[in-house]
Amino acid sequence: MAAFRRRGRAHSVLSHEFVIQNRADIAAAAVILVLIGLMFEVTAKTAFMFISPQYNVSTTTADGDVVYYLYGTSDFVTISFYIFITIILHAVVQEYALDKLNKRLHLSKVKHSKVNESGQLVVLHLSSSAWGLYIIVSEGYVSSPSSLWEGYPHTNLSFQMKFFYLCQISYWVHMLPELYFQRVRKEEIPRQLLYIGLYLLHIAGAYLLNLTRLGLVLLVLQSVSELVFHWARLLYFTNENNQRLFNVWAVVFVLTRLVTLTLAVLVVGFGLSRVHHQTFHVEKGIFNTLPIRLGVLLALCLPQAWMMWRFINFQLRRWRECQLEQAARRKVVGAAGTRARSQRREPGHHENGLIKSENGASPRTRKIRSP
Repeated sequence: MAAFRRRGRAHSVLSHEFVIQNRADIAAAAVILVLIGLMFEVTAKTAFMFISPQYNVSTTTADGDVVYYLYGTSDFVTISFYIFITIILHAVVQEYALDKLNKRLHLSKVKHSKVNESGQLVVLHLSSSAWGLYIIVSEGYVSSPSSLWEGYPHTNLSFQMKFFYLCQISYWVHMLPELYFQRVRKEEIPRQLLYIGLYLLHIAGAYLLNLTRLGLVLLVLQSVSELVFHWARLLYFTNENNQRLFNVWAVVFVLTRLVTLTLAVLVVGFGLSRVHHQTFHVEKGIFNTLPIRLGVLLALCLPQAWMMWRFINFQLRRWRECQLEQAARRKVVGAAGTRARSQRREPGHHENGLIKSENGASPRTRKIRSP
């Protein structure tokens, strides 16, 4: 745990600077305390609630007993434990990768914060896309797309599915105190809060409304798009000539928005409207009524339209700037060409108002005979 501490002036215990510099050590101490609780029979049951997902249900099938998981209030206990795990991992990536990268690049404070943000999100979206894709393939959602809405409500979750959602919620909740730990600038806080709030709204909404299958597919698509963007931004900060990956991101971004809108309309608008359960029943986990479906569609489509609008405005502004730069360059080249042509018309060079020949002598003037 001492490896997480940065060398510097000692601060008083429980001060702001002490908590910021030793947050990973504090989180590691809390995790070790829970692990020690597993060693004693009196506290083992309580400690186990922090580590393992709760509400497991055993179902007998032709292949044997299969364990599924439901959701409930005890999930808050598990999420709180994995928030501490995420804080530790965040500090490890920051200290052993991003801080060394920033020292090598010698960036400004603004670029320094952007490198930290992109570096952390590259790790998140790389693991999320790989893990989510594995679940999609293993659950058979690729071979049977209709399973995204058939059999709703999808209350019975596999261990991988439930653990994936708990980890995702834990990560985005831990980002709220990280705004304080990372000393994010005040002008950046509204953007960060909106970014975190949108992820929490969609992930928690899919988890609570039993739309976990659709939420998983859409989250993987979003993670791939975000992974390409933040990787391109890291490459740009290492070398400003590396901008080709932004063109790849632009294509992936547009395709992600189109596929997201298509899946949202297909699953929520058409698929869920044809399933057997068309009621609202909290105990059974059924939230399949017309107002709820419209609310889900708006929650999915409005952010996609907003992001697409911002993307189009950014591309148009960038295109105008490129056009202005090219026009300025053409003017400079045209002015240089005009000066070069004027100099070619007059052999020799000017000196003190007189034209000198190439050897430095003035040209002989022609005598004019009088009539």
